[in-house]
Amino acid sequence: MKFNLKPRDVPKLITKHRKIVTKIPVPESIQTLEKIRKYESSNVMEQLPVIWDLAKDYQICDEWGNVWIDFTSTIFVTNAGHGNKFVIKRLQEMLNKPLLHSYSYATKIRGEFLEKLIDMTPNYLKKASLFSSGTEASERAIKLSRIYGKNFSPEKKFIVGGEGNYHGKTMGAQMVGGQNKGKEWIGNLDPDMVQMPFPYPWNVEKSNLTGEEIFYKDLKDLEQRGIKLSEIAAFFVESFQGWGGIFYPKDYIQAMRKWSENNKSLLVFDEIQAGFGRTGKFFAYEYYDVVPDLVICGKAISSAMPLSAVLGESELIELDPTYTSTHGGHPFACASGLGNLEAFEKENLVEEAKRKEKIVFTEIEKWREKFPERIERVIGHGLLFGVFIKKPGTDELDNEFTDQIVELAMEKGVFSIRTGMGTLKLGPPLNIPDDALVEGLSVYEDCLKELTNKNNR
Repeated sequence: MKFNLKPRDVPKLITKHRKIVTKIPVPESIQTLEKIRKYESSNVMEQLPVIWDLAKDYQICDEWGNVWIDFTSTIFVTNAGHGNKFVIKRLQEMLNKPLLHSYSYATKIRGEFLEKLIDMTPNYLKKASLFSSGTEASERAIKLSRIYGKNFSPEKKFIVGGEGNYHGKTMGAQMVGGQNKGKEWIGNLDPDMVQMPFPYPWNVEKSNLTGEEIFYKDLKDLEQRGIKLSEIAAFFVESFQGWGGIFYPKDYIQAMRKWSENNKSLLVFDEIQAGFGRTGKFFAYEYYDVVPDLVICGKAISSAMPLSAVLGESELIELDPTYTSTHGGHPFACASGLGNLEAFEKENLVEEAKRKEKIVFTEIEKWREKFPERIERVIGHGLLFGVFIKKPGTDELDNEFTDQIVELAMEKGVFSIRTGMGTLKLGPPLNIPDDALVEGLSVYEDCLKELTNKNNR
């Protein structure tokens, strides 16, 4: 489904948190959308047709007077809110110096950010390598994993990912990940990067097996595929699959941790989308009650500027101390990262995300009661929720109907993530006020009601 680019009359509305005062899409916005499509890859037109002019806290504004409640956090980057005052203060200081670039050379802001980052993360994470994007950090973790394995044996080079997991769009990240369509272009895939099935909850429910039993079954299947388990250098785990907020069974990951420790294999968690308070814990992997070897961070590490990192024990980070990254540790990025961590500290954003989890569950339960034929399941922690929208009378997810909800919500002043998978993925900034959170969720309920009634006519 492509979103409708024909400007149309929609009900005008002005509430405390939303404002729609024009046709949607705004007629004057079409020229900009077409310009972007002309000069950039056309997939920009697959997103909601809203021209962002400014964004503050939990709201997105265009230049024609419309205001949306944001339920995307720009795909979980702006966890501390758009234009957070602590972030802006630190960026302004850097601009006023000015210090606009520094390569990998030492800067005071780099040292301050790294010190704060290591201080605020679990105490077993001692050092960090800084980069500019999540996929770049994934590549770094792949390299460290391979070097680690080769310290034991030249053949200890297998990296095991999960089917459906995502670690970025660069070649190594895609080969470790489990989204097969995304790597068809590569051609010659690395035979030492393999995947185990993701234990989706609906499959676990049917299996009558524990997560631990499924893990050892999956290991055995790897062995039957000709992979020597002793040659596994690392497991790469996406802490949850983003399209539905789907976590692994806790005992599956705990079994993986135990096995990897006993077999000198690393356990690497991808927290690019999951980290920095999104789930009501600083890192989402903390729900599994395990200690990782490496943690890949990105997105909300700065709540604004391009920044990513690999965190781990000192000896692991130092396995390859020769790396350089042209924009890794950029002064603006480090300033943004430091301001972001200050915001988390002073505004209690991790605790706020956990507290607001109850509000979201309460509201979504109303949807389930009113639309049981549409809501297949709900998964959520903190301010991360996946609402699975199904076709009536089936267990099949309804991509088209979900896109209709996303589009109608836009017309009513709520901006949403489009997953293309039949799920509503909800992720507002962690500093969203309670009443704005409830108001935004009530819009989705209205959309469900309106579209269900329309389809039943």
